[in-house]
Amino acid sequence: MRKISSTMISQHPDHGSKPYWQKNAFIKTGDEIKECFLSFSELGSSEYKWDWEGKYVDESVIEKLLSEYHDYFKENPLGKDKFLTFRLPNPKVETEFRLGRAFMGILGAAGLAKKIGLHSPPLFEVILPMTESAEEMIAIQEAFLEMASLKHALYDFGEESLRHIELIPLFEQVSTIMNSHLLLEKYWRMHEKIFHFKPVYFRPYLARSDPALNSGLVPTVLAIKIGLSHYKELEKKHNIKLFPIIGSASLPFRGGLTPNTVERFCREYKGIKTVLIQSAFRYDYEKKSVIKAIKKLEKILPQGEAVSISVSEEKKIKELISVFEKYYRNSIEPIAELINNVSFFLPKRRERVLHIGLFGYSRGLGKVRLPRAIGFTGALYSLGIPPEIIGTGRGIKYAIENKQIKLIEKYYLNIKDDLRKAGRFVQKDELIKLARDSQVWKDILQDIEEIEKYLGEKFKPVTKEEKEHFEIVKKLHEKMDLGKNYQIYLNRLAILRKSLG
Repeated sequence: MRKISSTMISQHPDHGSKPYWQKNAFIKTGDEIKECFLSFSELGSSEYKWDWEGKYVDESVIEKLLSEYHDYFKENPLGKDKFLTFRLPNPKVETEFRLGRAFMGILGAAGLAKKIGLHSPPLFEVILPMTESAEEMIAIQEAFLEMASLKHALYDFGEESLRHIELIPLFEQVSTIMNSHLLLEKYWRMHEKIFHFKPVYFRPYLARSDPALNSGLVPTVLAIKIGLSHYKELEKKHNIKLFPIIGSASLPFRGGLTPNTVERFCREYKGIKTVLIQSAFRYDYEKKSVIKAIKKLEKILPQGEAVSISVSEEKKIKELISVFEKYYRNSIEPIAELINNVSFFLPKRRERVLHIGLFGYSRGLGKVRLPRAIGFTGALYSLGIPPEIIGTGRGIKYAIENKQIKLIEKYYLNIKDDLRKAGRFVQKDELIKLARDSQVWKDILQDIEEIEKYLGEKFKPVTKEEKEHFEIVKKLHEKMDLGKNYQIYLNRLAILRKSLG
C-alpha cells in the first residue's frame, strides 16, 4: 500500500490575511510553485492539490519543482513521500483541451523524473470534480491510456511506469454523496471488465462547500454521515480499502476546520482519512499553530472509524434532509441577486478564470445562478447573515415538533457549536430592517429566533474581532442603503472573521 496523506493542501482562495511568505494577500499563479514547496517543507503536509479547475495554472509545475528544489525532492520523493495531485477540469463544463494538457503534464513528468534519477512516476492520481456517473470516470481513464500509448519520433508517452491513471471522484451534491456507494460499485465492475483488474484501494472525495451551497448546512453534514456509513460496508463487501477525502474550510458552513478545532472536526467526521487544508487555515492563523494542527491531523485521522447508520435511521435522516433543503432553497433563490452583487466586490485572492463564457462555469440553484462557495459564504457573512442559519431554524423547529431533533444531534455532533460560532456574526438589527417588507427576510429572521430558542441563548458577538465585525457590517448596510460603494469594508471583514468566505 502507498502512503495515504492525511492533509491535502489546496489552492482555494479563501484567506483574509496575507500569506506569511509574502507581502500581499493576492497570490499570483507564478507564486504557487513556491507555495507548494513551503506547504511540504515548512508546514509539514504531504499532499498538494494542483488545481486545473476554473483557474489559471502553471503547467510546468514538475519541471520547476524538481529543478528549483531538487535536493529536497531527492530526499522526499514526489509520488512516494510527497504527493502532487491534479484536480482536472471536468469536460462536461470546461473545454476539453485543458484536460489533454493536464494529461501531457503528468506523462511528461514521469519521463523527466526518470531521466534525472528521481522517483517515477511523480504524479499518478487525479481528481475528477462534479462526478455523477461511473461512465465519466472510466472515460477519463480510457482517454489517459490512449494518450499514454502515443508514440512518435519527437515524443514518446509510452512510459511503462505510467499506463493507468488512478482516479479520485469528487461528489458535490447531497444526493450524489448519499448514493455514491452505488456509483462506486458500478465503477469497479466496469473497471475490472475494461482494465482487467480491481483497484486495491480507493479515495472517494466528499465535497463540503458545494453541497452546503446547494442544500444548506444540516443536509450536507447528514449526507456525508450517510456516505461514510455506506463506505464502511462497501469496504467489507468488496475487500477494497477506502480512504475518503473531505473538502474542509474554516467557517462552519464550509466545514469548520481551523487550527483551533482539529479534535472537534476529527470527532465529527470519523472515517475521513484526508482533509483539505485551504488558504484561510494556513494564512489567517499563526504559522506555529498551523504546523502543530497539521501534525495533529496527520496523527488523529488514520485512527478514526466511520459510524454505522441503520436502514431505518437513514430513511428518517433522508426525510429530514428534504425538509431542511426545502426551507433553505426557498430562501436562497429570492436573495440570489443580492448575494451575487456583494460577492462581485469581494477582494480577489488568486487568478481565477471567469465562470462564464468560454472557459468556466457558475453554480446554479433552481432558476438562479450563484457565485462559487467562497464568494457565496463571504457575501452573506459580510451582510451579517451567515448562511448556516438560513433554513436551519425552521428545520430545527420541524425536527423538534416531530421528535427528530435527537436523531440529528446523534449524527451531527457539533450542530450547536457550529450554530453558536456562526451566530456571533449575525447582524440582527439590519435583518429586522430587511424583514419589514419582505417575507423571505421574515423567514430568515424566524430561522434566527428558532435557533436561539433551540440553543437557549441570544446571538451576539463575543470577541473583540466579532464586535468590530458587527459594527462594520452596520456601516456596510448604511452605504448600501444609500447606493454608495461599500467595497472598502469587505477586506477588513474577511480579516476579522479569519476567512474570506
